[in-house]
Amino acid sequence: MGSNSSRIGDLPKNEYLKKLSGTESISENDPFWNQLLSFSFPAPTSSSELKLLEEATISVCRSLVENNPRTGNLGALIKVFLSRTKELKLSAECQNHIFIWQTHNALFIICCLLKVFICQMSEEELQLHFTYEEKSPGNYSSDSEDLLEELLCCLMQLITDIPLLDITYEISVEAISTMVVFLSCQLFHKEVLRQSISHKYLMRGPCLPYTSKLVKTLLYNFIRQEKPPPPGAHVFPQQSDGGGLLYGLASGVATGLWTVFTLGGVGSKAAASPELSSPLANQSLLLLLVLANLTDASDAPNPYRQAIMSFKNTQDSSPFPSSIPHAFQINFNSLYTALCEQQTSDQATLLLYTLLHQNSNIRTYMLARTDMENLVLPILEILYHVEERNSHHVYMALIILLILTEDDGFNRSIHEVILKNITWYSERVLTEISLGSLLILVVIRTIQYNMTRTRDKYLHTNCLAALANMSAQFRSLHQYAAQRIISLFSLLSKKHNKVLEQATQSLRGSLSSNDVPLPDYAQDLNVIEEVIRMMLEIINSCLTNSLHHNPNLVYALLYKRDLFEQFRTHPSFQDIMQNIDLVISFFSSRLLQAGAELSVERVLEIIKQGVVALPKDRLKPLADRQVDRVLACQAFVHAASGFSQFHGLSVRNFQN
Repeated sequence: MGSNSSRIGDLPKNEYLKKLSGTESISENDPFWNQLLSFSFPAPTSSSELKLLEEATISVCRSLVENNPRTGNLGALIKVFLSRTKELKLSAECQNHIFIWQTHNALFIICCLLKVFICQMSEEELQLHFTYEEKSPGNYSSDSEDLLEELLCCLMQLITDIPLLDITYEISVEAISTMVVFLSCQLFHKEVLRQSISHKYLMRGPCLPYTSKLVKTLLYNFIRQEKPPPPGAHVFPQQSDGGGLLYGLASGVATGLWTVFTLGGVGSKAAASPELSSPLANQSLLLLLVLANLTDASDAPNPYRQAIMSFKNTQDSSPFPSSIPHAFQINFNSLYTALCEQQTSDQATLLLYTLLHQNSNIRTYMLARTDMENLVLPILEILYHVEERNSHHVYMALIILLILTEDDGFNRSIHEVILKNITWYSERVLTEISLGSLLILVVIRTIQYNMTRTRDKYLHTNCLAALANMSAQFRSLHQYAAQRIISLFSLLSKKHNKVLEQATQSLRGSLSSNDVPLPDYAQDLNVIEEVIRMMLEIINSCLTNSLHHNPNLVYALLYKRDLFEQFRTHPSFQDIMQNIDLVISFFSSRLLQAGAELSVERVLEIIKQGVVALPKDRLKPLADRQVDRVLACQAFVHAASGFSQFHGLSVRNFQN
């Protein structure tokens, strides 16, 4: 590298890199470092260019791995960086572009080397490379044993203490990215790491006091969505995508981490990579998620998860309990706005899930908002475009709906929010519809998509669980939403009849041939009947609790009443069919009395009059039974990486 602009193709022959990785020890006071760090580098803008960078530098890195035990040049480079960061804050205040630029370049080289080292060696070997000094081959002194810990503490200080200015933007991004690369050790281990160097340094010792400050800074970086400085604002070469080389490097690592701890791997559609307006916000979010999902140490809980679980609103003046460590306050309104605006990325959706699931302060605040449509609509849009999303993004959006629908207040309020002209819903023009009816439409569409495409049992169950949670609070259902509920039941009924017919034919065939193994139609039939029962419970819950609020559902029920005939005498559905059969019979008789050739308006009028006339005590509540427990996110049961533990969510009992 050096004072001239470098190109990827020139790196293997670069004299400064050769000297760094060679057999000669370089003192940390050597003028060589100023020469090495005075480079500008055209950042790769694609994964292929990043691969070229790794291929071009692999010989340099291998040479350093071989010679570093004798030269200690890696440690010298890190000490040069550490000494410079002590003056970084003053340099930012004095607008010392050159000093910050060289410090940035030192961090860039460290991160590139760190990525290669992590890929090629064990954690023990990695730690050892941070301890070598200019001594006899293979020896190291106790004075430098914590150089890696000092580097991590320095990065945390840089992230939290250096003011975010145009000239410090790039180095802030790269400090965060270096920590992401450091935490990528888990990617190269099949077993869950509980005694890793991340536990040794990040969860205890000098780094621990920075926990709450780091989490708060990362959250505010996400909230503010600061864009890169405009051209000419600093001396770094500008990139067409607004990010630096190290940003691209660490983004690749972060994508791998993201895939591991969300299980979007085999058979999952790759997430699209939208153009990022704020590399700082994106990298901050990725680092925050990785820190929050580190496994607990053997002797201590994850402090970063504790911080995320306990932070409060800035408007909350109540004191923190002494038992809650790493607590801090943040502006909930700003955080809520950022979460609403950023749900196009799956990592932002994971953050929303994490906060809703683990921080009761956030959950209470969000459920009390009067503009929940700003949050719910982006989540519904994720589910609506299910074929364009990867599986973990769809699941995460669905789990968020499950959490929200556990709250009765939410289930009531969404039917009071009236939306107009939902442009992204293309099946039908929706000029005016409640948020609750739209939610029902999107969830039913997801179920139907799953039935014909992915056939994921857990997606089915979780979608039905969300509808079940809402069913007792259905209010003024849109006529199209009511139609789709009955249409879904019709689809399930046809599927039930088809499997039943196949089972019958298979049984007849078995009488003539004992050699051919039979498909397990009984298991298929049990699954379909369980789904049908859940649908009947949803309809029954609505009729029992809010019949007078839903004439459109009664209308749809009467229009397709023949669908329910076969289930009246079915032993699996007799109990659940009693109320539905009563409603169909009661309103059918009133329509017969009114005569033939009735208009839609007249039928709805008769239904509304009949609701008043129907004694409420004739509709019997379901027996005191809990709907089968729904383990939301079973598809996310944690893999060997151990990054995250998702907990089951149960469907509430529908009863009053």
